[in-house]
Amino acid sequence: MNFLPITKQEMLERGIEQPDFVYVIGDAYVDHPSFGPAIISRLLESRGYSVCMLPQPDWKRKESVQEFGEPRLGFLVSAGNMDSMVNHYTVGKKRRRTDAYSPGGISGLRPDRAAVVYSNLIRQTYKKTPIILGGIEASLRRMAHYDYWSDQVRASVLMDSGGDLISYGMGEHSVLAIAEALAAGIPVNEITYIPGTVYRTKEMDSVYQGVCLPDYQEICRSKEAYARSVALQYENTDPVTGKTLIESYGTKGCIVQNPPAAPLTIQEMDDIYDLPYMRTYHPSYEKMGKIPAIEEIKFSLTSNRGCFGGCSFCALTFHQGRQVQVRSHASILREAENCRRDPEFKGYIHDVGGPTADFRHPSCEKQLSKGVCTNRQCLFPKPCGNLKADHEDYLQLLRKLRELPGIKKVFIRSGIRFDYVTADKDPRFLEEVAMYHVSGQLRVAPEHVSKPVLDAMGKPGHEVYLSFLKQFQTANRKAGKKQYAVPYFMSSHPGCTMKDAVKLAEYVRDLGFMPEQVQDFYPTPATISTCMYYTGLDPRTMKKIYVPRDPREKEMQRALIQYRDPKNYELVKKALELAGRRDLIGYGPKCLIKPGKGEQVSPGMQKKSRKKTIRNVHKKKGR
Repeated sequence: MNFLPITKQEMLERGIEQPDFVYVIGDAYVDHPSFGPAIISRLLESRGYSVCMLPQPDWKRKESVQEFGEPRLGFLVSAGNMDSMVNHYTVGKKRRRTDAYSPGGISGLRPDRAAVVYSNLIRQTYKKTPIILGGIEASLRRMAHYDYWSDQVRASVLMDSGGDLISYGMGEHSVLAIAEALAAGIPVNEITYIPGTVYRTKEMDSVYQGVCLPDYQEICRSKEAYARSVALQYENTDPVTGKTLIESYGTKGCIVQNPPAAPLTIQEMDDIYDLPYMRTYHPSYEKMGKIPAIEEIKFSLTSNRGCFGGCSFCALTFHQGRQVQVRSHASILREAENCRRDPEFKGYIHDVGGPTADFRHPSCEKQLSKGVCTNRQCLFPKPCGNLKADHEDYLQLLRKLRELPGIKKVFIRSGIRFDYVTADKDPRFLEEVAMYHVSGQLRVAPEHVSKPVLDAMGKPGHEVYLSFLKQFQTANRKAGKKQYAVPYFMSSHPGCTMKDAVKLAEYVRDLGFMPEQVQDFYPTPATISTCMYYTGLDPRTMKKIYVPRDPREKEMQRALIQYRDPKNYELVKKALELAGRRDLIGYGPKCLIKPGKGEQVSPGMQKKSRKKTIRNVHKKKGR
């Protein structure tokens, strides 16, 4: 067992004269199943295809993609584990200084819009060699999409890149089908029938029973048309009910999205995660400062895929779908045993989960034959009557992992859905989480407290989170432990007015501590929330929604959550004034900040201030 070749010398040492595929990736080469390129390359290798890895080629030199010569079947192209623009820029569009997926954490080793740039670079030399795009960047940009960084609607990456196909989603089924078709001699422009793929065509009439989205020119002109397009796309993310989608580009032809690939069976998931990964980065990076991203995931175990949570700001539905896919306990335990044999393993499994850790089966039995509902969510606005809220399988898995020799602690860091936990009437899961899987703090994501904002987010009402906190406290008392739920909050999400932001600040005040991490809403490609941000419409209802776009307002909303930080004083003060909440500027216990030096305060606040002063004087005099 060894790494796949990353140089021509390594290729020749393996006895490969011409590889079947060359895999161009924006990340450094890490052969771990938490990295998409590792899974796809090992899967192709297991089927007898030779694959050479070309990580982070110099996009300024076309010679950089010629390292292995022309592959026999085609180039695979991925921007990496993250969208390259998210990887490079903060929500404030400032350049990030580090890149966890590059040697030594160095930024700048991949281009902006990497999938497009790499594909065009390849096409400069290899005019007719098939190019298949994959990974999160291509998957979320497979159709026309709003691009936050250029503030415009951009065409499908297939139009801009010169690529031939997109393998969207996780890609295992579609990539194998593409490889088989190419190996059989089928021209790439005739591979139009594979689920989980997107292709270009000049003839719309050639598409059988397709649903036409608003065309590209229309969605560029009309935000309402764009919102309708997003709604149609989200209605067709299920492999059972999804239809073929067609997006016209006028004289340039059409982009056609085939329905999603079928979810993986348990056996297929097991087979994929049982492949012979090296579970670390290529040794050539050792002298370059290692790959920081490996630290958190090296001893983490993926137990599921897919998420029926349906948060508006999350692209998982668009990428992995709502049907949950799982591995068997035996497969996960085998991977845990592999972790134990690693010399660097200290006895701590960092995570056992996936998009949502405690989803281990479909939300209801109907999904298996009829697919997910297109017009309703499983958990929002309240749990569906058909929802099967059951943690028994996950509990059994966690118990088996805890019993393995040499395992000191099993953490759950990928997050649990607190509304799913409260929907489960059996308290044992939360009791065992409190007893065994929390180390002082449990991170949960209520995101906000205001109903209009939570409705826009697709999150449950605040009362559900409060119910969860009570259950967690009860579980802690039973465990004899003093542990806390640490909430994640998001500022500036569509629907959040300044008054809503103040309401969240008041809740933070009542918590008695300042959150260390606050996520300012980031309009990433292909989410419902991003559609709201761009159009000012909720695509689920087509109703208008307030959107905080002004950078100064976004700064104020974020500052309100961390109002105790002295550097946020002026921002918080301005926010309170704009919201008509000067009553929160003063000396009372409910105030967020004190008045400025020499600033006039209302008589009510003066009285409170004077009383407080008198009490302090009496206390000092012993009265």
